[in-house]
Amino acid sequence: MRENPYREDREEMKELINQYQNLKHGRSHSFLEEDAFERIIDYYDEKDNIPEAMEAAEIALEQFPYSSNLMIKKADLLLATRKYQEALDILETAGLFDSSDLNLYILKTDAYLALDQQSKAVELLESALNLFEGDERLDLLFELADVYDDYEEFDKVFDCLKLILEEEPSNEEALYKICFWTDFTGRNEESIRLHQQIIDEFPFNELAWFNLAAAYQGIKLYEKSIDAYQYAVAIDEKFDYAYRNMGDAFLRLRKYKEAIEVLEKVLELTRPEDVIYEAIGHCYHRMGKNAQARFNYKKAVHLNPDDSKLHYKIAVTYMLEEQWSSACKQLENAMRIHRTVPEYNLAMGECKMNMNKFKEAIQYFGTVVRHKPKNATGWEALIRCLLKAAFFEEALDQSLNALKATDTKPIFYFYASTSLFVLGKSKEALLQLEEGMNKAPKLLKKFIELNPSILQNNQVVDIIARFKKGKKI
Repeated sequence: MRENPYREDREEMKELINQYQNLKHGRSHSFLEEDAFERIIDYYDEKDNIPEAMEAAEIALEQFPYSSNLMIKKADLLLATRKYQEALDILETAGLFDSSDLNLYILKTDAYLALDQQSKAVELLESALNLFEGDERLDLLFELADVYDDYEEFDKVFDCLKLILEEEPSNEEALYKICFWTDFTGRNEESIRLHQQIIDEFPFNELAWFNLAAAYQGIKLYEKSIDAYQYAVAIDEKFDYAYRNMGDAFLRLRKYKEAIEVLEKVLELTRPEDVIYEAIGHCYHRMGKNAQARFNYKKAVHLNPDDSKLHYKIAVTYMLEEQWSSACKQLENAMRIHRTVPEYNLAMGECKMNMNKFKEAIQYFGTVVRHKPKNATGWEALIRCLLKAAFFEEALDQSLNALKATDTKPIFYFYASTSLFVLGKSKEALLQLEEGMNKAPKLLKKFIELNPSILQNNQVVDIIARFKKGKKI
């Protein structure tokens, strides 16, 4: 047994280089075998000294002109220097001497792709599949999958990976890749069948369980996906991606407590990520636990301060607690990043309105209306604010504008009616109310909320009674 094999190899390589340099410069030298030249070429290639490696290849081919191995080495160097046609020419010659070298097909494929001749690359690899078996055939299938990816034949990428797994069910690279391509191509049912077969043969393969779970998730069978993820983490308790996806599945099922548990497990196993804290915050928000939701959203913001959506979500938790001033501060942060987002302006308007800062609120609602004129939400908020601020004429004008902008959404007949009643224009108000009741009687509740005392008006009560009698409400 050698005491220091690395040192001996280094010394041997040094001697080979000396002999090569002697040959190159016409000095006395020992005879260099073909495999010695291969090592010398690799040595310079690994040192990123491509010109020296190329020269070594050419000298080697002068000594061994029929060596397909040396031709393939030279072709590889030609590809590195973007001499694609030259590489193809020498590979054609190499193939005449030995067509059984896998590298011949791999390098030819690289050359065809570089020359934008994907169809030739596909044809070459498909024909070569019949010449190889075992690991070499799998290597060709991986290469073919990459070509199909480049060629945007995505279903065929999936087919190649499926073939690999049918030949070698526990191939990790294929298992990792097919998960992505299952999602991308939507071939979840095939993936389920494939991975069930793999699990039957290899029941402790956590990647197969993970892929099975992801495929179930892809067709919204969340309960089944959770079961499969739980098998994956039972086999590998540090499988963070399984916990992450399981958290998403629990979220989809609105099982927020369970989602929090598995997402917190992700935080234990990996570096903290804003998306995980955001998801946990979302769960607490859905559970009505605003303080805990806010705590996690703030952790997310700390990791990603430029995400305006996170500041907005913190603001919403304050709004739910009627902490308007604190909500405004968060919305200001969000709007420093993205000023004109309608949701942010709408929320800021709500805060300002609840703080009785009506003119500021109207400005924010006005921004929403300008950016989304066909959306009723902004108009409703603006008109409600105008009514609350006692700007009744303006509320009427904006109700009529809203009817035009939203293709006569019925709610705005009720807003117009409310404004007209307050302005003392009862006859017009009743006409607007009737129009609203004709189109959407179920919106009456909103009309009454705007002005509960309106039920003291006998004419209003008569209209409501008439519609109730006609069973239109």
